[in-house]
Amino acid sequence: MYRSALSGVTSKSRRPLRCPFFSPFRAETPIISSVSPSPGLESRLPIPSNRFSSFRDPPSRASFAPSICFPDWSPGLRRRVVSRTRGLCGGSGDRETLEYDVVIVGAGPAGLSAAIRLKQMCLERNADLSVCVLEKGPEVGAHIISGNVFEPRALDELIPQWRHEGAPIEVPVSSDKFWLLTENHSLQLPSPFDNKGNYVISLSQLVRWMAMKAEEVGVEIYPGFAASEILYDENDRVIGVATNDMGVAKDGSKRETFQRGVELKGRVTLLAEGCRGSLSEKMIRAHKLREKVQGQHQTYALGIKEVWEIEEGKHKPGSVLHTIGWPLDMKTYGGSFLYHMSNRQIAIGLVIALNYRNPYLNPYDEFQKFKHHPAIKPLLMGGTVLEYGARTLNEGGFQSIPYSVFPGGAIIGCSAGFLDVPKIKGTHTAMKSGMLAGEAAFRTLVEGATMETYWDNLKKSWIWEDLKRARNYRPAFKYGLIPGLTFSALERYVFRGRLPLTLKHGKPDHEATDIASLHAPIQYLKPDGQISFDVPTSLYRSNTNHEHDQPAHLHLRDSTVPELVNLPLYAGPESRYCPARVYEYTPDENHGLKLHINAQNCLHCKACDIKDPKQNIEWTVPEGGGGPGYTIM
Repeated sequence: MYRSALSGVTSKSRRPLRCPFFSPFRAETPIISSVSPSPGLESRLPIPSNRFSSFRDPPSRASFAPSICFPDWSPGLRRRVVSRTRGLCGGSGDRETLEYDVVIVGAGPAGLSAAIRLKQMCLERNADLSVCVLEKGPEVGAHIISGNVFEPRALDELIPQWRHEGAPIEVPVSSDKFWLLTENHSLQLPSPFDNKGNYVISLSQLVRWMAMKAEEVGVEIYPGFAASEILYDENDRVIGVATNDMGVAKDGSKRETFQRGVELKGRVTLLAEGCRGSLSEKMIRAHKLREKVQGQHQTYALGIKEVWEIEEGKHKPGSVLHTIGWPLDMKTYGGSFLYHMSNRQIAIGLVIALNYRNPYLNPYDEFQKFKHHPAIKPLLMGGTVLEYGARTLNEGGFQSIPYSVFPGGAIIGCSAGFLDVPKIKGTHTAMKSGMLAGEAAFRTLVEGATMETYWDNLKKSWIWEDLKRARNYRPAFKYGLIPGLTFSALERYVFRGRLPLTLKHGKPDHEATDIASLHAPIQYLKPDGQISFDVPTSLYRSNTNHEHDQPAHLHLRDSTVPELVNLPLYAGPESRYCPARVYEYTPDENHGLKLHINAQNCLHCKACDIKDPKQNIEWTVPEGGGGPGYTIM
């Protein structure tokens, strides 16, 4: 069970344990401990019996069972028993407390890079610091989705020998094209991306490999645990996080599987939750971190992606294509990507900025429409969709970076917003920020420095240099596609990022939505089941599932807003901007319409938390282990 998995299981009481977040897509396999007794946490943790053979052989839908210990993804990897944790003691109320030197929330590129770099420094300096990484997904990589054309710059610094250590980075970019689309034609433009030396990868597979490397140097990784609360001491200094309770029913009562959450206390806490992280956003607001550096509001986009297996004769490994224009109108910023991976697989997707104005626009249906373009459809014909997913991404860039240090820790990666918009890349910057934070944490704990070292070194790094040079690309498009392209060309080829002014972003994304009366409804064609698909079909391909009988993790701050404001003024936009049909207006007993929330459909994309016109929806973490189950995204 959840609590006994983290505490209270001794060598005498050890027995097969049932995972409390069973779902149809996750096999209910007994998780049995086989670790020899020792006084540390490792003796209290069961080891999952359903490991996959390697990160290249991801779990099937039937075998995708959650676990609380990191599985052996490589046949050659032997489980490392970490020799030390800071301790196990009683927590506040009836919650158990685990103590570490460093607690990291999120096992993505930033969080894992921070953990690896910190432990590398421990080995270099003969220091002993305990590092814990919490991951809300049922397995490392299950919630990771990205394009992804990978720039290896940060990985070269972190693990210089990665090319000889089995990293799933094998397909170099072989061609790089950029098209302007109209409804029936495509016009090739000069490519501004310069992807020479980059690779087409699956980011979910890369972080699995990174997690293996992290465990090799002594990092403890716990998938299936959702950090839902920040812990403070009496001086309002952050001292860790708490996981949410498991086994709570929809009505708030305790089910038979109920287990109290656990407090994980750290001398340093790093938040690496990804774009629009729930705890990170609370910290940014509570400590006014954007205001500290006169930062502008963050802007976002929604990326929707499918991985296809196509016919052999059409596959060109390493081929990279980006498009702008159709199906979006001239005032809506966005574009598509199409990357040829290995094994006849391609990644195809559409990214739409969430400051779009028309409330009738449906990002999911725009993506389905895009696939029918005459230049795209022939490639997909005869192919099969393997996986579907969606996620928001930061686009605010340099102007929107908050002060990334708070008392007791720091915000890293996409939680802070280090995406390089003109490159359409954020993995390398997220990794570098994590490495800098790991180094700062080490110096804070061992050398008596402070976490402000992270911010100082961030401003001296190539992250800062790159983002400052690229700062005007995204806000230029608030004037429309053609002015944006013109200014971007001048900025890239003439001024080279040295223009002595910094453009400001327009309205926050939620304020950009027009009232419905200013626009006509958009009529989308019915999916054909071959190239385009309905939402339930796509959701099945995302392996998404949540425990049905749990409180909704999507909260309405005011339950009357959907029917009194969103529906009459904006035509119910939440039923369209969500790519998983979480929000639906259904008839009520008074012959009107009432908002119904299908929380179990949630892809954890965070679009609702961003785009709701009145900021009435709050996204919070569900039970650990719930959500999508990505394997090749």
